[in-house]
Amino acid sequence: MLSDAVRLGAVCLCLIGASITASSGLYEEEPVSDPIEAIRWLETHARQLVRQCRRELPDGRAVFPPQAGPGYEAFWLRDYAYMLEGAGDAFTPQELRDSLEFFLAAQRADGVCVDCVTFDGRPVFKPGMGSMGENPVADGSQFMVDLAFHTWKGLGQSLPLEHILPRLEKVLEAVPRDPATGLVWIDPEKEWDRCPYGFTDTVVKKGAELFCSLLLYQSYRQMAEMEGAAGRASWASSYSERADRLADQIRNTFWDEKIGLFLAATHRCRQPDIWGSAFAVYLGVASPQQSVRIGEYFRDHYGQIVQAGKIRHLPGGEHWELCRTPPEQYQNGGFWGVATGWFVVALDTVDPELARRTIVDYVRDCQRRGFPEWVNGQTLRLPMYVASATTPLPGFRRVLRLVEEQ
Repeated sequence: MLSDAVRLGAVCLCLIGASITASSGLYEEEPVSDPIEAIRWLETHARQLVRQCRRELPDGRAVFPPQAGPGYEAFWLRDYAYMLEGAGDAFTPQELRDSLEFFLAAQRADGVCVDCVTFDGRPVFKPGMGSMGENPVADGSQFMVDLAFHTWKGLGQSLPLEHILPRLEKVLEAVPRDPATGLVWIDPEKEWDRCPYGFTDTVVKKGAELFCSLLLYQSYRQMAEMEGAAGRASWASSYSERADRLADQIRNTFWDEKIGLFLAATHRCRQPDIWGSAFAVYLGVASPQQSVRIGEYFRDHYGQIVQAGKIRHLPGGEHWELCRTPPEQYQNGGFWGVATGWFVVALDTVDPELARRTIVDYVRDCQRRGFPEWVNGQTLRLPMYVASATTPLPGFRRVLRLVEEQ
């Protein structure tokens, strides 16, 4: 059984100590042979995994921690949002309503949103159960909007937008931003101001930060759609304009023309960001020319950044300038499934065949080893990690034209 520190999402050596040696043949099924078959298999097992991770609070409400079984003993905002994005139909309407209110109730008076909420209702605003950084995590507001957006998509008119939009507007005002550019900002003058995007929370990025800025762009687009549906045309127009301005800032601030990728941050950890570059293409923030350059980089460096369909954060052989995790482990060299959906969308711009092969490779590895949080060689951690099943699905569906292009 994992230690309490690991189960609460603590970092560094506790995380590394939780690694296990991979087994084979977890699912007794014939390996998938084509990408559509792979997606259908993944959809089925993603829904099952969501139901397996379900816990029930004393008052009867359901919560959905990130891992089926021991591993993360709280309800994480971003992981739940990723469950909704990929497998929203796995939840009952009541579960959707309760979970939305659960996280809105944890919102601080100033609009700041959580990293996670413990099962007894205690809001936790910083990763590592409150131990990492001086201020709340930089992606909480964005994932609160994402959660609300996908809950609305799931519930439709039965969710009264006029009741939640004012709360979400306040949520977005709490995002730490550079007033000159609107980019998400982590104070470079502080030793550890706050954690960035939660899947790099052990990385001490400083200055303007790419991934959280991309998430903010996504939030503005989602707010524009919800405000428009609520009949608030001026608010919808305002959020659309904010999204357009922010996209310009992202393209102009983070792009490295020589490498052909976006950089993770402007001050500390100013390094090529594989995940962020893929997500920029997925969201449509990258220009057409940038999207092709990114796709070409992914194709030309495929063997260095992909392992069993899973994706490294940085180019092969690179490690973060300042990270609380040792090299080749966790967020500092491990290979993750969370980014694979965005990755294949970007790769599809230049090599559709390789993008589809990546989908099949990813699902075949899931059939063999489950849904690990991250892997490196024969080492894997947390083999029933729900985001590894749900998060790739929207990108996979887009590559196979199973959903409309954004």
